[in-house]
Amino acid sequence: MSRPLQQEMLRQRLGRPEAGWRQRWYTIIFEADTRAGRLFDIALLGAIVASVLVVVLDSLAAVNQRLGTFFTVLEWMFTLLFTIEYAMRVLVVRRPLRYVFSFFGIIDFISILPTWLAFFVPELAFLIDVRLLRLLRVFRILKLTVYFEEAQVLYLALANSRRKIGVFLCTVCIITVILGTVMYVVEGPEHGFTSIPTSMYWAVVTLTTTGFGDMVPKTPLGQLITSLTILLGYGIIAFPTGIVGAELAATIIRRPLTTRTCTHCLSEGHDADAHFCKHCGSAMAPHQNDAGIQAPPGAGAGRKP
Repeated sequence: MSRPLQQEMLRQRLGRPEAGWRQRWYTIIFEADTRAGRLFDIALLGAIVASVLVVVLDSLAAVNQRLGTFFTVLEWMFTLLFTIEYAMRVLVVRRPLRYVFSFFGIIDFISILPTWLAFFVPELAFLIDVRLLRLLRVFRILKLTVYFEEAQVLYLALANSRRKIGVFLCTVCIITVILGTVMYVVEGPEHGFTSIPTSMYWAVVTLTTTGFGDMVPKTPLGQLITSLTILLGYGIIAFPTGIVGAELAATIIRRPLTTRTCTHCLSEGHDADAHFCKHCGSAMAPHQNDAGIQAPPGAGAGRKP
């Protein structure tokens, strides 16, 4: 469980300030276990959704003719807001370059860059649509308990079942090759099965129960194989559902995590009552939530043996 957490999307390689206004703003911006942090995330999420909605509506010619000026004003308001947010994220971390060059740091920068470029170079106005990339931040921003935990549970379930899913996909590939070869022999080029790769395309379409109808078997044996393949396809669709479902059940029963960040190795996702970092063993900083600061016993005792 600790390995996927080490690869979480953002804040793994940032630095949490130890005191002062930077620490307070870091808690609000990056950690959502406090009321202020949740309010910040909700407000920012609303701004992101609204900015994307403006871009979408502005692409409609009829709407643009009536509200084009209004949308331009809103676009600049959102750009200024996101520019301030980006600057704050850079200022409140101890390692700003790690945030700047992180995945979401780049997304944040790209989302504000188009409007500024369009201001100086009007020919680049179409780049404003890149703001749609901010939708990738939705799960990052929704650190409210229910959304954060559900997204994390799904991520962990998929990560824990990756080997089983890999074996399953290999099996599906083998079945596809076998079915494609058999149908190529049974039907042949005269019925549209001109090659094994083409027949494999038919096998994929039939196994997934899509059935485009562009390749239809004509012989009785081919029709029988098609019927069996369709029935097999239903089982193939259900199989990975069971794998992921079992991992989801195993993950859900585990204790919920928080957005606590280790100040030593910068990993996150620790239990609320954790005394030490589960990755490097360093003592954890006091946990802040709506109930105030919870200082775990032994927090200042250094690394655990």
